[in-house]
Parts: sequence; structure tokens; C-alpha cells
Amino acid sequence: MIRVVLADDEHLVRGAIAALLGLEPDLEVVSQVGRGDEVAGAVTATGADIAVLDIEMPGSGGLEVAGELREAAPGCGVLMLTSFGRPGYLRRALAAGARGFLAKDAPVDQLAGAIRKVHEGGRYIDTELAAAAMASGENPLTAREREVLSSAAEGRAVGEIARTLHLSEGTVRNYLSSAIAKTGAANRMAAIRTAQEMGWL
Repeated sequence: MIRVVLADDEHLVRGAIAALLGLEPDLEVVSQVGRGDEVAGAVTATGADIAVLDIEMPGSGGLEVAGELREAAPGCGVLMLTSFGRPGYLRRALAAGARGFLAKDAPVDQLAGAIRKVHEGGRYIDTELAAAAMASGENPLTAREREVLSSAAEGRAVGEIARTLHLSEGTVRNYLSSAIAKTGAANRMAAIRTAQEMGWL
């Protein structure tokens, strides 16, 4: 029996997925959580074999949780579900240690097959998401540019970003200008939008 922890902040979606997976003879959903910061505890408490994570959750997003599980529960395979086909998410998920990546609206038999494949030590990547990721190329933003742009996306002014990240205001403006140029955007808001759509932030 493959023991699964299911993490998704949408209660109805989580319940529906759990019910459908429960019909599979070799899968058992041993825990359901609605927040990313509850996943590691649930995996440890249940000895789960697989964690199925939504990319965007309160507490911690799926990408952060995948990195945590790589340290806290290296024997637990991670499969990421997303409702956003953003190419940058796939690259970041794989870098964080996820071995499966699937659209949330995939049929349950595909999800069950992906869980089995990851449990066996393999990888399962949605072919359309993989093709989009390959076509989009690498994330052009540096770690610092992503950090500054993410802070700007939260509505912080240049001065506040500078204080938070311990940079000068001029340096923050330089990072923003660089990010705007790399995304081919006309301004900061357009750069944020492009970076979010690509899954670079």
C-alpha cells in the first residue's frame, strides 16, 4: 500500500482527490492538510511514501515544502499539482526535489499512475507542461532580481524594499531596471506580471 499525504488549501478539491484516490486498491490517503507548513509534520507522523502538493498554499507554497521534505523526509517522494501551467514552476519544482509534476485537472487515473511512478523512484512530468517549460528557456532573473521583484509585487515601495533586503535604494532601482529589461516589459508592474505568468517568481 502506498501511503499518500495530500496538501491542498481548497477543501472541496482536496476531498474529491482523496475520495478518488481512495478507490485505487494500492493507494491510501493517510493525511489531508490545507496548509504548506503542516505537510512535514503530517509526513513524519504517518510515514507517508508520497506527498502530493498544491503549488500555491497558505503557510508555505508547494515549492518551499518540496525543499523542506528533501531534508526532513528524503524517503518521501514529492508530486506537485498545479492549476497554473507556468513553465518556470516546473523547473523550480524539479530543482526543489519534486519528481512528479501534473496539472490539477488531470484525470484521476493519470494522477494515480504518477504517484505509482514516483513511488517506484521514477519521474512523471505532464508532457504539455514539459514542452512549455522547454520552449520558454531558463529563468533570466538572478536570485536577487527575483527577491526585489517579489517584494515589489507585494506592493512595497523602493525604500521599504531597500530596508528589508539591506540594500541601498539605488541598488534596488538597478535590480528593478534589470528585471524590467530582462522580461522585456515596459514598467515594473508589467515585469511583475510577466515574471508571475512564467512562474519565475
